[in-house]
This record gives sequence, C-alpha cells and structure tokens, in this order.
Amino acid sequence: MKPRHKRIAIIVAGLAVLGIAAGLVLNAFQSNLVFFFTPTQVEAREAPIGKTFRIGGMVEEGSLKREADGLTVHFKVTDTAKAIPVLYTGILPDLFREGKGVVAQGRLGEDGVFRASEVLAKHDENYMPPEAAHAVEQAHKAARTMKAD
Repeated sequence: MKPRHKRIAIIVAGLAVLGIAAGLVLNAFQSNLVFFFTPTQVEAREAPIGKTFRIGGMVEEGSLKREADGLTVHFKVTDTAKAIPVLYTGILPDLFREGKGVVAQGRLGEDGVFRASEVLAKHDENYMPPEAAHAVEQAHKAARTMKAD
C-alpha cells in the first residue's frame, strides 16, 4: 500500500470514529432532553402523554392534600388560567407552599394527573423559575384578552 493510500485510510477511519462518537453524544442528549409546559399548554394537549416533561406555575391555594403515609401528596399547579392535578410521592422541598412557585418533572397519565418524580420550589422571596414566570405572565395576558372580548 502506498503512503498516500495509508493516509487516506487513516483519515477515513478517523472521520468514521468521529461521526459515530458525535451520533452517540447527540442520541444521549436527545434522550435526556426535558421540555417545559404550562398548565394551559398541558390542558390544550400540547404536552406529550407518557413522556417526561416539566410543568411549572404556582401551587394552587387550598389544593394541597397529604395522604396518611406522610409521603404522598396531591396538589394543583396553576398558571392562573388552568390548573393541573399533580401526584407526588417523596419528600417535598422545605420551601414548598401553596401560592408559591413550583416546577415538577414527571409524566402525564391518561387520566390527566401529572405524576411527578421530582418537585422543585423557589429558593427565596423574589425568585420564580423563568419558565414559570413567563407562563404566569402569558396566562395573565390571555385572561385579559378573553375579558376584553
């Protein structure tokens, strides 16, 4: 084999290895990608059923109910326009309260209940997750538009 052919073979093999590595990285990234939806979007069936995503907004006042086991809680996440029931089994963050910002990650069941695997609460008085703040703002705009009609 001529030196020129050896160099071409090495370059082709290197590009093939690089292509395979890039494909594996992109596949891993796509499988770990989690989208964010508001309660209004979930109600409009824009969120995937049976796939993991995040839902964010405020914990609806008066919606928090704890079961006897002490770990299972039911509450509703609202963007002030729509509310989605959430079921979570686990220890809630210390700052989790009704009327405060929350982001939950999990799956939407066929029954319309969001089964959360993780619940995140705001960490100080001035903070709300950007996605949740935007969702609440959009819901307020939509509500004002509906009232004006």
